[in-house]
Amino acid sequence: MKYRKLGSSDLEVSEISLGTWLTTGVGIEKETAIACIDRAFDLGINFIDTANAYGRGASERVIGAALNDRPRDSYVLATKVYFPMSDTDRGLSREQILKQVDASLERLQTDHVDLYQCHRYDEDTPLEETMTALTDIVKAGKVRYIGFSEWEPDHIRAALDMVPEVEKFVSSQPQYSLLWRRPEKAVIPLCAANGISQIVWSPLGQGVLTGKYDADRPPPEDSRAASDDMGGFMERLMKPEVIRGVERIRPLAEQAGCTMAQFALAWVLREPNVASAIVGASRPDQLDDNAAASGLEIDPALFAEAEKIVAAIPRD
Repeated sequence: MKYRKLGSSDLEVSEISLGTWLTTGVGIEKETAIACIDRAFDLGINFIDTANAYGRGASERVIGAALNDRPRDSYVLATKVYFPMSDTDRGLSREQILKQVDASLERLQTDHVDLYQCHRYDEDTPLEETMTALTDIVKAGKVRYIGFSEWEPDHIRAALDMVPEVEKFVSSQPQYSLLWRRPEKAVIPLCAANGISQIVWSPLGQGVLTGKYDADRPPPEDSRAASDDMGGFMERLMKPEVIRGVERIRPLAEQAGCTMAQFALAWVLREPNVASAIVGASRPDQLDDNAAASGLEIDPALFAEAEKIVAAIPRD
């Protein structure tokens, strides 16, 4: 496993990280989730990403139990705040940030998180209020560094303009993959110029880029697309034209001597501003294939050909 520096922080994170969005505490049994976390450590993955909203605390509780006996300095732990935790608790107000960080720390069974991320931008709260609250929890030692997920460039610039009066962001968590390249236009250049790394989610296109789906057959029973709990966000990617287009990448992966999943992850990691690619796992063995993408050297010409194939896929 290779490691990269996270923005302007002193954190070194594994190129492949374990995400827990639709799995840990939500789509899979607790014992399986803990086995996935244990396997991640065996493979050199040191970065675990979660959020308070994943199962409304369920994911954090499972992670807390799984990490409780491990030395605190042996892993990098990230969580998030913004989405509803009750009918009245949501957003990035000072009250919510102070309340939710304490609740997350209790569920995670730790006295601090390494990275605390704004899960989305809060249009209903002044940015200065949000940044001041984040700064205060860093000063209090509850959080080491701060980040954001899916913020627009104007919001990122506005937060940067407040530095050094407030804490500076060190990470951005956008969706990014061969099937979704929007961050390349503005977010990645802006972040690269300001010491902010990308931690990308859905680098495998919700599993579509692994090549395990067939446009002419139902999804495998043990796949995310077949799960009521985990497959609800895949409609856009499960269209036959997308699956057939992705299948045309298979010969390129074979030529590179790797699996399709490894090819897709290596493509994401070719971008220097990406510190880590977040993968999910519903079984421990899935992580073996994904972790092997770290450090892969693939001919850029093969990546260029894959980009042409994906660009030709008809999509909305």
